[in-house]
Amino acid sequence: MTEPGMTAPGMARTGVAGPGIAASANTAAPARTRRKSRVNTHDSARPEPPPPQLTQAPDPAPAPGPVQAPDSPQGAAPRPPLRALLAHARPHRRVLLLVLALTLAGSAAGLAQPMVVESSLTALMTGGDLTRELLLMLALLAVSIALTWTQALVSERTAEKVVLHVRRGLIHRLIRLRTAELDRTEPGGLTTRVTSDSTLVQHAATSGVIQLLDGGIHLIATIVLMGMTSLPLLGITSGVLLVVGVAMGVVMPRIRRVTTRAQTSVGEIGAALDRALGAARTVKANGGEATETARAVAAAEDAYRAGLTGARYHATIAVLSALVVQASFLAVIGFGGALVATGALDLAALIAFLLYLFNLGGPVLSLVGGTTSLQQGLGALTRIEEVERMEIETDVDETPARPAGPPPQVTLENVTFAYPGRATTLDGVGLVAPAGGVTALVGPSGSGKTTVFSLLQRFYEPDSGRVLLDGTDIATLSRAEVRRRIAYVEQDTPMLAGTLRENLLYAAPDAAEDEVARVLRDTLLDSLVARLPEGLDTQVGARGLALSGGERQRLAIARALLRRPQVLLLDEATAHLDGLSETALRHTVERAAEHCTVLLIAHRLSTVTSADHMVLLAGGRVRDHGRHGELLGRDELYRDLAATQLTAAGA
Repeated sequence: MTEPGMTAPGMARTGVAGPGIAASANTAAPARTRRKSRVNTHDSARPEPPPPQLTQAPDPAPAPGPVQAPDSPQGAAPRPPLRALLAHARPHRRVLLLVLALTLAGSAAGLAQPMVVESSLTALMTGGDLTRELLLMLALLAVSIALTWTQALVSERTAEKVVLHVRRGLIHRLIRLRTAELDRTEPGGLTTRVTSDSTLVQHAATSGVIQLLDGGIHLIATIVLMGMTSLPLLGITSGVLLVVGVAMGVVMPRIRRVTTRAQTSVGEIGAALDRALGAARTVKANGGEATETARAVAAAEDAYRAGLTGARYHATIAVLSALVVQASFLAVIGFGGALVATGALDLAALIAFLLYLFNLGGPVLSLVGGTTSLQQGLGALTRIEEVERMEIETDVDETPARPAGPPPQVTLENVTFAYPGRATTLDGVGLVAPAGGVTALVGPSGSGKTTVFSLLQRFYEPDSGRVLLDGTDIATLSRAEVRRRIAYVEQDTPMLAGTLRENLLYAAPDAAEDEVARVLRDTLLDSLVARLPEGLDTQVGARGLALSGGERQRLAIARALLRRPQVLLLDEATAHLDGLSETALRHTVERAAEHCTVLLIAHRLSTVTSADHMVLLAGGRVRDHGRHGELLGRDELYRDLAATQLTAAGA
């Protein structure tokens, strides 16, 4: 057994980077800026506390180097919601200007009608011909109908384009979010930003803005025409603008806050349902239906209360606007009637003014509706902007060629890593997985095994140290290139809803039929496919629940092998298999190791004893390495694992 503070014999040759390797690596390796990210869900089942260093010799301190620049941008800088809203509308500005022009033209046609009515009444009282006025009124009506229909059609089409633009951007960004962002955010909350939040932004960016502009211009034009008709009567109606303006100034900010609260609650509903349905069998087996129902219903009730508060605000403004217009009408009738009686105002002008007054309700309601839509959209946009500020992976859209050449050596040089708010997970880890063959990572739960795989996949970046493929730092490669060369079979082997074929060919859609048949035989799936009436076109269900745990694991291994990777990572990939299936797949993995470097994590004794190399991790550090017999003879921790954890798993 290796004594504390010493390096095991042959460490550099048999799988662990020794002091010499670490020292040279530390001289060349640039320090990395620690990236804050939450624990990966695969590690959450194995909490990784940071015990003190056990037996690995301390490495020399790394030489100062340049801080590595992140290869994907930080999230967008915060911007005011109104500016963000205009940014979403800007690509459609020409069509929106057309919609505004059509709306204003329709409003102008409506404003012209009281003028024609006044002219008609004057002609009627003086015994003139009404033919021209009647034809003009019919023409205005026809023009108004045509403009309204065209405006509605163009407006709705533009609104759909806006929401498509918003959703397309959100979908693109959500699927490329860094693992750290996904780990600290509920999927249901992210989904509602694409579904319901984007719809509110759609209304705000199109109908809301148009209503505000049209209502404002229409209101100003109406006031001007009312003033031209009678300034005294305009003074009477000025209370309409004052009362409604004050009400809008008080209520509208509250509508935005209520909308944000309601949309947050809707997101919580989605998160609660995703939690319950994603673990439906666990919920049912443990009688958790009432608990999960209560969780989702509580979020729904929060959304209901927020929506009800918003409805009260809307109703208050609508009723207040209507009451003020009616009160103004009564005041104009009384005061205007007195003016007509004294001869200060003719009857035609009074009737025209009353028509303008009724017409005043239109722009007021447009302003109210537009402001309401705008406040709702700004509230929803606040949540959408949260996604815009999240970090994404920008280097995953390229399509690297299938890797060629011999399998690479995998090296970790003095790698240190910690999740935000947690103790160090990997502490100066140095190890080598020789090219070709099988290297097993063993150790107690929480020792950092799955974290090593996460770093190899670039789900996370080391805080310091380097991860190398044949001497090339994977940080210098795009994530697409790294993941094309390294296949990863996860511990819980999730499947995508769809068919067996879709899941099998997911990373190799152009695989030949003979390759597909080969991996099906190698993973013992050929008999399963033969039994299914629809063969490879059989649906696997949500998350692959139509398959057994062992079938999902075999399908995941088949998918990985079909890619012909240079490196194959297997995280407890045979945990759900029976002994016969495990033996067959172990032989398959051994054959695959002739063409790729295999790293595996396993707790079954039968799996690890056949490995060419073994690395024992404990407390986030490399404790020892070697073959099964060597570790059994010299390392007490490994003997304990073999006697308890490994033997129990193997049984």
